[in-house]
Amino acid sequence: MELEPLPDLSGLSDDQLKQMIEDLKDAEREVSMQRRLLHGRMDILKQELVRRLSAKDDGTLSVVDVDALARILAGRVGDSMRLDQDA
Repeated sequence: MELEPLPDLSGLSDDQLKQMIEDLKDAEREVSMQRRLLHGRMDILKQELVRRLSAKDDGTLSVVDVDALARILAGRVGDSMRLDQDA
């Protein structure tokens, strides 16, 4: 949705202002719904990645690694948990 510049508000009636407010509220609800759907899809993809990595049977991924990956994917990585720390 592209926002148009606001018209001269002093020339609008109260009813026109109320209608503009309602229109913007409707647009905000639509954007909010899209945002929630996108976040839901991201959560599904992150969970699938964790599931795949934790399902590996080669013994290289521990429960601690899965927990660390979940924190990284959630954006909660601290200075002590950098991906390039061992490199």
